[in-house]
Amino acid sequence: MHPPRLLDQVRETLRVHHYSLRTEQSYLQWIKRYILYHKKRHPREMGQGEVSAYLTHLAVQRKVSASTQNQALSAILFLYKKVLKLDIGWIDDVVRAKQAQRLPTVMDHDVVIRLLNELNGTQKLLAYLIYGSGLRLMEALRLRIKDIDFEYNQMIIRAGKGNKDRMAILPRKLRDPLKRQMALARRYFDLDREHGSPGVELPYALERKYPNAGKEWSWFWVFPAKNHSADPRSGIIRRHHLYPQVLQRKIRQAAHQIGLSKPISVHTLRHCFATHMLENGYDLRTIAASAHPCARGIRTSMCSTRLLGHSDISTTQIYTHVIKRGASGARSPLD
Repeated sequence: MHPPRLLDQVRETLRVHHYSLRTEQSYLQWIKRYILYHKKRHPREMGQGEVSAYLTHLAVQRKVSASTQNQALSAILFLYKKVLKLDIGWIDDVVRAKQAQRLPTVMDHDVVIRLLNELNGTQKLLAYLIYGSGLRLMEALRLRIKDIDFEYNQMIIRAGKGNKDRMAILPRKLRDPLKRQMALARRYFDLDREHGSPGVELPYALERKYPNAGKEWSWFWVFPAKNHSADPRSGIIRRHHLYPQVLQRKIRQAAHQIGLSKPISVHTLRHCFATHMLENGYDLRTIAASAHPCARGIRTSMCSTRLLGHSDISTTQIYTHVIKRGASGARSPLD
């Protein structure tokens, strides 16, 4: 029996360490490019010189950004440390590219509302939720029925960036639209049950531990896709959540329609959330702090969960450079 190919070993190790699907795809591509750049030599035969040469190629010939160069380095170091398990002292000597500090693109509250009102249906609600709660796009798309708490006007964001859970604001203005969206999701759920379709994807080993949980309403997507598709990891044909490309395209089209000259993306709505919270009087710690899951409704600045999901308040401080006025007060900017 032949041993697994190197890229298969990388894929398996990434899954053992619970890396996200996007990170898995990205790391596999960078490792493949690194090997191809060095004429398909096995990484065991290469070392610091080859890694430095490849990073120089990316920076000089490819002219990639510092963040892209660092992502490639992270993938290569993962290969050597976690997959090949090589005890190589030169890893600590590899210098990461220094990233430029860029100010986020933000829009005035009225401009945000004009932009969002150019959208329709589910995409409009999704965009309003991202702006009103400060979510990342994939965090909004991965919301499940059990994560919405109407009683306390909050949401639980599961396995966000850094594989961390946190609480997020549920804007009061979105309560009724979200209930209508969940009624639509219920029709898809009932349709899947009638046709005996496989349940939705469950994180990690829960599908083996609770084989029927994926067919329960509480685990169903808040924003389900209209059609079934193949699971990118298991290959099972099932209903996934909405795909991110749709809203990304709609936001760009809406920005063009209202004549915005700024480079606008879905993530701009998250920047606007943080900036408008500061403008509305909330200080940095209030924006960073969230209600503890075990003490719902109680606000604490000592809690490790955060509205924006930033592990360091210095990340949040960048928004102080783009606000119109100082801080002092707290609700969702959508409210």
